[in-house]
Amino acid sequence: MAVVKSEIIKQLKKSFPNFENKLLSKIVEIIIKEIMDSLKRSESFELRRFGRFSTKIQKAGIRRNPKTNQKVSVSSKRVIRWRMSKELFRKLNNDEK
Repeated sequence: MAVVKSEIIKQLKKSFPNFENKLLSKIVEIIIKEIMDSLKRSESFELRRFGRFSTKIQKAGIRRNPKTNQKVSVSSKRVIRWRMSKELFRKLNNDEK
């Protein structure tokens, strides 16, 4: 299941019933915008107990189209990398301490 902004806002509304949906929506938008801006600046971004996002430059090179087996030239680009936190890893693998 994908995480959708509307679901995040619903969860926040349950936790903070005094806030309006419009304000919670604006807060979520600001947070997502800051995450994207930091990644555009090639800075890393960390969410405690979840993981760390960073960007890496993928070199240009010759790749292969798996469908046609044809060689394709690919230019260099930035890709997002994510590293899971140790706490999340333990929870996913039922190693809770």
